[in-house]
Amino acid sequence: MADKTKIHVTVGPGLLGSVFLVFLVLKLTHVIDWSWWWVTAPLWGLFALGFGLAAAVLGTCLFVGLVVLVILGIAALIDHWKR
Repeated sequence: MADKTKIHVTVGPGLLGSVFLVFLVLKLTHVIDWSWWWVTAPLWGLFALGFGLAAAVLGTCLFVGLVVLVILGIAALIDHWKR
């Protein structure tokens, strides 16, 4: 007998979409006087956070690589001067 797999699909705005809708209603009803940047932050905030973290990791890797290259270059110069 074959196993029957049930698939549940949830359709809706999700947590961040719901937060955005709440902020939007509050802004349009003049309950909050926030900038539109903050009202729409739930839509783009997670992307910006991920982009910022990726940029920080990439920048750190590039910095460490540059430091290693400088150290290796200095070591090669010292080795060259000793000969």
